[in-house]
Amino acid sequence: MKALCWHGKHDIRWDTVPDPIIEHPRDAILKVSSCAICGSDLHLFGGFMPGMKCGDVMGHEFMGEVVETGRETGELKVGDRVVVPFTITCGECAQCRRGFFAACERSNRNRDMAAKVFGHTTAGLFGYSHLTGGFAGGQAEYVRVPFADHTHVKVPGNLTDEQVLFLGDILPTGWQAAAQCDIQPEDTVAIWGAGPVGQMALRSAVLLGARQVVMIDRLPDRLSMAQAGGAITVNFDEESVLDRLHELTQGKGPDKCIDAVGMESHVARSLDAMVDRAKQALMLETDRPHVLREMIYVCRAGGILSIPGVYGGLVDKIPMGASMNKGLTWRMGQTHVKRWTDDLLARIAQGQIDPSFVITHTVPLRDGPAMYDTFRAKDDGCVKVVLKP
Repeated sequence: MKALCWHGKHDIRWDTVPDPIIEHPRDAILKVSSCAICGSDLHLFGGFMPGMKCGDVMGHEFMGEVVETGRETGELKVGDRVVVPFTITCGECAQCRRGFFAACERSNRNRDMAAKVFGHTTAGLFGYSHLTGGFAGGQAEYVRVPFADHTHVKVPGNLTDEQVLFLGDILPTGWQAAAQCDIQPEDTVAIWGAGPVGQMALRSAVLLGARQVVMIDRLPDRLSMAQAGGAITVNFDEESVLDRLHELTQGKGPDKCIDAVGMESHVARSLDAMVDRAKQALMLETDRPHVLREMIYVCRAGGILSIPGVYGGLVDKIPMGASMNKGLTWRMGQTHVKRWTDDLLARIAQGQIDPSFVITHTVPLRDGPAMYDTFRAKDDGCVKVVLKP
């Protein structure tokens, strides 16, 4: 079969790879109908995440039709149309029973390696390095789904791929980012990063009743998309984020702050960002945490910092004194996708939200390598890319 494979920094190729096979009775094989390039795929593309190997199949946001099942896939049958969460979950361990699916204790087949790096294992993730299991991703014609009896979301035939594809990642990620803010009717929610996750967090915050939502970015196309979703926008290339948030909150600061950027924040005129880039070059720091620093400084005392943006290693000069003395609460982590999908699927079916608004480019899977470059450079107004095998 054909798939998009990682061959090093900025090197994604359209390769021929072996077809997946059933390896365990709880496995299923999926024929992929749609997949997407996610912002966190760019961390792999840019060489920022450890544990990748040459030839690894990319992609963790995908859906399709079940074409083969093992003996223990329960109600999942050949012919079912499913979205696959990016977090592989057994549904049985202590963490899964608590609803902390991204911390599944059984699905990461390299759990000992992950525990050495993170202290405890994470769940297995599709197409996201050998630290998270080394599972082949879904930017392919076919994919093996481990623990398929639990790691799937059945979707009805009356909804298009474009409406439901993002149930596998960016929609529940944006929703979790907003939900863990405990949004109250008088809250101002500030979101850094108007990419796909930020756009979903914005719509989620509006649905959850925030009084006003402020979106911070510098790209006009993305800011226009955010305005269409109900946000007040701040272009950080043209005005001071701190001054504008001070004005919008009568000097109090936003009640809740969401970092939808993660390890690769871009702020050209910021001294701390320039220092971060220099430290990255010297291998003294792995991630660029400008957004985290800014959120700590600007967030109202007693507020909440919600962090769906991916961080992979070490950050420096975090103002913990300010965070502690202001009494800020941090909530973060990979998304517990299955915790949210029943509710979100119902909201899609009812017309409360149509996630397809974020799609700007749809191309054949074979054009994926070029689209990685376009997505990374944010050329041609690119916000979200859907790939069709």
